[in-house]
Amino acid sequence: MHIKMPWPFDYFNKSSTMTDIQSLIRSNIRSLIPYSSARSEYKGTEAILLDANENPYNYPYNRYPDPLQTRLKNRISEIKAVAAEKIFLGNGSDEAIDLLIRAFCEPGTDNIVSIKPTYGMYKVCADINNIEYRDVLLTPGFQPDIEKLIHIADKNSKLLFLCTPNNPTSNSLKRDNILQLVKSFAGIVVVDEAYIDFSQEVSLLADLPKYKNLVVLQTFSKAWGMAGIRLGMAFAHEEIINVLNSIKYPYNINILTQHTALDRLTNTTDKDKWIKTILSERQKLVNKLSVMPLVKDIMPSDANFLMVKFDRPREVYEYLTGRKIIVRDRSRVEMCTGYLRFTIGSESENILLLEALNAFSNRKD
Repeated sequence: MHIKMPWPFDYFNKSSTMTDIQSLIRSNIRSLIPYSSARSEYKGTEAILLDANENPYNYPYNRYPDPLQTRLKNRISEIKAVAAEKIFLGNGSDEAIDLLIRAFCEPGTDNIVSIKPTYGMYKVCADINNIEYRDVLLTPGFQPDIEKLIHIADKNSKLLFLCTPNNPTSNSLKRDNILQLVKSFAGIVVVDEAYIDFSQEVSLLADLPKYKNLVVLQTFSKAWGMAGIRLGMAFAHEEIINVLNSIKYPYNINILTQHTALDRLTNTTDKDKWIKTILSERQKLVNKLSVMPLVKDIMPSDANFLMVKFDRPREVYEYLTGRKIIVRDRSRVEMCTGYLRFTIGSESENILLLEALNAFSNRKD
């Protein structure tokens, strides 16, 4: 029996290789004349700078930073094997998420499609920008339900957010599923790879040349150990990067962040060592937690955290907090009932966590 698919299927089935980025951009953004900062107009290295009303003293902090972070992007380009002109740097990945919504979604008209449960800032940014947020529950195997995502989209669905490895479920989304959506969705598909360094799955960065509508987000907050400097990366076709650069604040990445990141990126040895150690500690934690009577389940993890199920998750959470061990209570999140989220700490921190859990288990009520 032939079943006629609803109208959204036809919308979803457009070829992404022919995506017209310009047609997706909000009309007011297309016609925007971007602010031209002083440093973006002069490309030389030696000059007497009397153009930006800066204090002439206290070099280098008296000068506005490079608005396009050229040196930093060139170094990232070498590491990631992505052309510098395909890189956007933001104040954390959250800035890129917010700018994508502001660039492509008309408030009160357009909508965003995503999965649930997933990273909460997609919906927060949508709500702030007055954009409808449509989410679809993951399958029992924590994968995108492609048929339902297809069904929920319409002509005003401009962005599709996918987080892989996903937070909070900690698993990687199947590559074939992601690419099926990238190929079919007529808008922009944003793949958030914040935890990719801890996964056995391969990044989608190498697929960027094939798909104009693909955006890959990565961050310096996790594997690189630089959450405090607030630096996120977006990789995409130049048309998308140009739009983000035109609507961002002129000097969105300060000079201290740029210098710190450049210094850290001169040597990737520490980052590689940290990843190896975190993965080793993750497995040790799994081994120890799995034999505890109070632990009912541990989700398989491709990230730097574990989702652990308890009969009395709130009691466990409050007990740990009382011992100054701060974890995340995800027990009220759909598909995560009863689960607490444990970030993989240092060896000594993980030992203290295990000791506290054993103490909770052995206490007399």
